[in-house]
Amino acid sequence: MTPEHAPAGQLTETVISPPVIAAVAAHAAAKVPGVVRLEPGLRGLAGSLTRIARQRIKGLEPAPTEGVRAFVDQDGVRVEIDLSLSGLDQAAATATAVQRAVSRAVTEATGLTPSAVSVSILDIEIRGGLS
Repeated sequence: MTPEHAPAGQLTETVISPPVIAAVAAHAAAKVPGVVRLEPGLRGLAGSLTRIARQRIKGLEPAPTEGVRAFVDQDGVRVEIDLSLSGLDQAAATATAVQRAVSRAVTEATGLTPSAVSVSILDIEIRGGLS
């Protein structure tokens, strides 16, 4: 939420909902080299199905947010991302790149700077199998 001053001296408030932040974060994370896909996990799957159902009832096309959770509270914005990485890239470097890309994208799109971007690597895909 960001306070803004209206022309007549009135104070207005802009509210950016967590699903919007999650959609921005998901898009940014998916574009980072080395990210194979976002992983919804059980927790994310349940929340995602509920959100998609609500949006479809309203006639809206839901933005993909599987594998991403955003929280807005008095401490600011927190983003949690679960993903699968390529075995061809260093996992720690890719996770750091995801944190930076998501933080930058959320700030640019919403004006809110995340206080934390947590990345959980749930899978590493090794192409060609193990030797």
